[in-house]
Amino acid sequence: MAGKLYLIPVTLGSDDYHYVLPDRVLEITRSLRSFIVEDLRSARRFLRMTDKSFPIDESVFLVLNKHTESRELGAMITQIELNDTGLMSEAGMPGIADPGAPLIAAAHNKDLTVVPLSGPSSVFLALSASGFSGQNFAFNGYLPIDKGNRSRQLKRLESLANQGQVQIFMETPYRNISLVNDLLNQLGRKTKLCIAAGITTGVEYIKTMSVDSWIKEGTPEIHKKPAIFIIGK
Repeated sequence: MAGKLYLIPVTLGSDDYHYVLPDRVLEITRSLRSFIVEDLRSARRFLRMTDKSFPIDESVFLVLNKHTESRELGAMITQIELNDTGLMSEAGMPGIADPGAPLIAAAHNKDLTVVPLSGPSSVFLALSASGFSGQNFAFNGYLPIDKGNRSRQLKRLESLANQGQVQIFMETPYRNISLVNDLLNQLGRKTKLCIAAGITTGVEYIKTMSVDSWIKEGTPEIHKKPAIFIIGK
């Protein structure tokens, strides 16, 4: 019988894994000895955090990240066919804002069983806490780095938000403040902006206000903190 691909959620930065991970997730994770991971050090640290005696040296790890080529997926599928295997992102849920989707698609093409497990996703936690409608939204990943392209993208997303589709995006943590400044300078004063940073950690910050109110209040302290940004009306 072929193995299953388990989509293993991990914490978003907090060491208190009991806060966000159900017992069933921990039980399944501790039973596995085959893993496909976005970052090897993060994965090993997570496993040791949830079980200090986890047999790291007896487990198999394959790396799937943005540099992985499609031809390398074959070996990963073979690994899944031979053993129940866990797919782990660097943070949050596999397949959402991470490089796991091609492997999951390949598993479906091989008629392998894919099992999603419950856990934290910064994208959906931010949306649920934003006050915006979850009926119609789009996740846009990272915005362009180039100033001109970014400006055009922001105008496009704001137009979609004004038409009723909530727009979600993210940024590399060390560029958070630069992005906030662009948002406050380029979005309309009445456009609503949610900033959600450090979700599920001890420094969690989630707030939704109009751009005008953000300008009056000032930029929040979110430098180098993982953050999600949402605009709506």
